[in-house]
Amino acid sequence: MTQALDVVTYGEAMAMFVAAESGSLAQAGQFTKRVAGADLNVAIGLSRLGFKVGWMSRIGADSFGDFVRATLSREGIDQRRVTTDGRYPTGFQLKSKTDDGSDPAVEYFRRGSAASHLSIADYDADYVLNARHLHLTGVAPAISPTSCELAFHLAREMRAAGKSISFDPNLRPTLWPSREAMVDALNALAALSDWVLPGIGEGEILTGHTQPEAIAAFYLARGAKGVVVKLGADGAYYQTADSSGMVSGERVQQVVDTVGAGDGFAVGVVSGLLEGRRLEDAVKRGNRIGALAIQVIGDSEGLPTRAELDALEHSASHARPAVAAH
Repeated sequence: MTQALDVVTYGEAMAMFVAAESGSLAQAGQFTKRVAGADLNVAIGLSRLGFKVGWMSRIGADSFGDFVRATLSREGIDQRRVTTDGRYPTGFQLKSKTDDGSDPAVEYFRRGSAASHLSIADYDADYVLNARHLHLTGVAPAISPTSCELAFHLAREMRAAGKSISFDPNLRPTLWPSREAMVDALNALAALSDWVLPGIGEGEILTGHTQPEAIAAFYLARGAKGVVVKLGADGAYYQTADSSGMVSGERVQQVVDTVGAGDGFAVGVVSGLLEGRRLEDAVKRGNRIGALAIQVIGDSEGLPTRAELDALEHSASHARPAVAAH
């Protein structure tokens, strides 16, 4: 019997080399190897919080692929649907180090990777439909037309089975053939999802609206149950058919690495909703985990364990809430 999962997600994991010193990548001489991938970051975060998470992908028969598998094992993520494809390599990326809180430079080496050959052939109904929730990002559909087909197939199958779906647009314009193709595909995926989590800039590109209320209304009108618009340091705006509000951002002493903040936010929101919390409370958790993610180097290194999160939430429950309900 297939083990039931709380969450299933899919995408591409890459080996990531983070520069040890600040400056341009051209000048960097020493790097630390880590793992990167938006959907994998979310899988790691949810697994650390005690959820049973399955991650679907393809990796190469190479040392980077072995590194990805070792990471999955260490994080307790189910990898039964991760295929080793000896025909193609595992992708990798280089990331610069910054000292001023700005976004680091990232260079990708992923063209023709094993994960770009993901397709509907990788779909296993017994595996996927045993999960109660599907998390999708806009990265995996962007890496190839066949991977995009898989994203839609997953969403339609889970929706037909009455399971919940969350979607983080995670825009990667350079991976799409055109801006129009990106907008059409990602809005169609959002329309199949229950919880949509765009950033304010992403929402403007995808909907043409500049205000979070209008962005949320756009997706609610297309079938979403809840929309959370990320506003960076200002926090987030949430809206459902019955409620809306602003949740202030968490203050941090120093921003070390901005990459992975949105994935940490998704971990907080999705975990909260899966636990049956109100959307407002789930957004508070999203802000909290997103703030943790940007205070360390690495895309997933700042994501908390359940014990760490419980301690933070217990401490926060005795502090004055920073929420302005609408």
